[in-house]
Amino acid sequence: MKLRTLAAVAALSVSMFAGAALADGRVAAALEAPVAAKTKIVAGGAVFVCDGAECVATSAPSRAITAASCKVLAKEVGRVSAFGGETKSLDAEDLARCNASAKAA
Repeated sequence: MKLRTLAAVAALSVSMFAGAALADGRVAAALEAPVAAKTKIVAGGAVFVCDGAECVATSAPSRAITAASCKVLAKEVGRVSAFGGETKSLDAEDLARCNASAKAA
């Protein structure tokens, strides 16, 4: 009985911490030019849906808010003017790195 209780508590605590580490929430990218058609792109472990001049991942891991993730997005949809989530955003230096390999307009 004690072993089952211990296993249940361990499983619950792992799931709570894993959920907090994996889900950072909404991440959005503002594009300098709108996309021609609605597009889905995977970057940094998040699925971004790009429509118009914005790409949004509604449930993204915290690792999605990096210049590397932004760069993957920019290669597909063009230059990004802002990239971030509820608690973190890329600064001007990171945005410059992101846009270094952006798709030509």
